[in-house]
Amino acid sequence: MDESTLEKLLEDFRAGRVERDQVMGRLRQLPFEDLGFAKVDHHRSIRCGFPEVIYCESKTVEQVLAIAEARLRGGGNLLATRASEPMIEALVKRFADAQFCAAARTVTVRQNHPRQYPGTIAVVAAGTSDLPVAEEARVTAEIMDQTVETFYDVGVAGIHRLLAHSDALQSANVLVVVAGMEGALASVVGGLVDKPVIAVPTSVGYGASFQGLAALLAMLNSCASGVSVVNIDNGFSGGYNAALINRMAAPGKRREPEQVDDSK
Repeated sequence: MDESTLEKLLEDFRAGRVERDQVMGRLRQLPFEDLGFAKVDHHRSIRCGFPEVIYCESKTVEQVLAIAEARLRGGGNLLATRASEPMIEALVKRFADAQFCAAARTVTVRQNHPRQYPGTIAVVAAGTSDLPVAEEARVTAEIMDQTVETFYDVGVAGIHRLLAHSDALQSANVLVVVAGMEGALASVVGGLVDKPVIAVPTSVGYGASFQGLAALLAMLNSCASGVSVVNIDNGFSGGYNAALINRMAAPGKRREPEQVDDSK
């Protein structure tokens, strides 16, 4: 539930279109819905601007389906990350509007009409091996109604590939830079643009990369001033934070919580 849904519920009660017991039933589930194994947060969109996201790893298929059903009943768009193939198959079968990205291991269900926000988010990936993380960032930003432009396989080993896109990179409002190995790409991009750069280290690399630790430390120690860093392989956080930042670029708006579309 979000602010517009709550307002409509109260207006319907005042107009006599719904009964008191119906209103009380909806309000009882406002903070969260207890499924026994999970407490689904129906209040998160009001607090944070986007509904609760389902992190699928370590859950069963049945648990993911039950959480998804509860989440969609509460309104708003759905994002499920780190879904296994059986989870993806089950979600796509259960929800007719479900879309999946195999590379990112994500499933989305859009219940709301997209909003229009100014500008673009650039998702920049060093190599093809980084695409699962980069695609997770892209899917996350897009389900949050952002326009995303991707620049893939533009790592520093062939820096001319990156520089060929300098104008487009400089025109983006926010940039998510995804890289493994030595993680140098984030610093390079940070030195080319005057916009926030969110660096996402990946676990791609040989032994001394230490499953992404080398890239993480390199990004944390970047001398480019506009670079901030999220956790290893966390494309979701990169895309989510980029979307929150770009929402603030909307004229006269600090943050717009996602609204439920009641036209369906």
